[in-house]
Amino acid sequence: MAKTKSAYFCQNCGHEAAKWLGKCPSCNQWNTFVEEVIEKASSKVPAWKTSTTSTRVNKPNKVDHIISISEERILTGDQELDRVLGGGLVAGSVILIGGEPGIGKSTLMLQLALNIPGKKILYISGEESEQQIKMRSERITSNPTSDCYILTETSTQNIFKQIEELEPDLLIVDSIQTLHSANIEATPGSVSQVRECTSELLRFAKETDTPVFLIGHITKDGAIAGPKILEHMVDTVLQFEGDRNHVYRILRSIKNRFGAAAELGIYAMHSTGLRQVSNPSEILLSQRDEELSGIAISATLEGARPMLIETQALVSAAAYGTPQRSSNGFDTKRMNMLLAVLEKRCGFRLSTRDVFLNIAGGIKVEDPAIDLAILVAIISSHEDIFISSKICFAAEVGLSGEIRAVNRIEQRISEAEKLGFERIFISNYNMKGLITERYKIELSPVSKIEDVFSLLFG
Repeated sequence: MAKTKSAYFCQNCGHEAAKWLGKCPSCNQWNTFVEEVIEKASSKVPAWKTSTTSTRVNKPNKVDHIISISEERILTGDQELDRVLGGGLVAGSVILIGGEPGIGKSTLMLQLALNIPGKKILYISGEESEQQIKMRSERITSNPTSDCYILTETSTQNIFKQIEELEPDLLIVDSIQTLHSANIEATPGSVSQVRECTSELLRFAKETDTPVFLIGHITKDGAIAGPKILEHMVDTVLQFEGDRNHVYRILRSIKNRFGAAAELGIYAMHSTGLRQVSNPSEILLSQRDEELSGIAISATLEGARPMLIETQALVSAAAYGTPQRSSNGFDTKRMNMLLAVLEKRCGFRLSTRDVFLNIAGGIKVEDPAIDLAILVAIISSHEDIFISSKICFAAEVGLSGEIRAVNRIEQRISEAEKLGFERIFISNYNMKGLITERYKIELSPVSKIEDVFSLLFG
């Protein structure tokens, strides 16, 4: 008879304790410990066991004696997903994708399962019935190109039995919080169950070189539900985000052991599924019939992809004493810092003004290269003077008002030139080593924020 014991787990970070604690010593959250019953057998049989797997004892090797082998990539047919993953799927990798309910995670994964040619794919659903998945597949595509098998099951023991019989090339689990293992006597979705099921799937992926996609729920704070160790166990963590009022969805790479961790893919949600957006700059720039004040275009980078985005600012008199500061898609604290630079270095009195900032298209940007465009948009709205739609900006602004250089300026300039812009403001320090004859767009190097305002507003 297997011995059982009770343990207390923090539902926020997964910290384990022998008794109940009011405050978690790991994440400092209050009232997050829940008791879970764990079964521990003296000789627990792994859930995933194959006769072809032999026990191997690893020995230490010198680093120069290790033979480097380039990993083979499996192309999914989805260029946006392949870019975010770093060039395609890697054999034996485990990918965790999270997002808000209804944002399109299941649609993206089912679309992937139906469109990979020449691959046998097992789609495991613990939330929907076969009929529901069938109706969605008919809406997404009428001519599937892959062998996609649907399994509605939540027990990992039953799932691995079907895997041994089917031997799929790709495994998709929707979702990891619905699975449960017989080795743990806790409810599905608990910290110990999520950790145990992920560990079993991780071992399966590494022993069989089968890529595994895990769909995960998120909390109200936007973090992936379950223990934080879940994100450390997997190879790649993707975040699927977007505004339900917009048709565009953003697939962002948070962690990637096989590629860059800042890549971004953009999709458009339609009634027939998700459509790839190959040129995001066209959708992020508004089509205007007339020039308006408070709008500036910035050349930014998301991973390896250059994009031009539209920053919109509105400056108005404060109606209620205390001025409001609000931003959408940009860090509010950094916006307040830039407003302080305008007050101290340029003499613009904005302390009695409401300032609202918006990044068009519902995208969130952390690239400091949009600092200059934000300041120009704010002053444009404050003075009610429009900026030409053929001018863009790519520079960071320091606390002393200096224009700082940004990385990969060549890609930013080339993207602006490709989209028909006639002039771009960059830092004077970015001109070193730059071959100006290569570009037809006019380069305007500046060193201080005052120089930019004098050139634009006189």
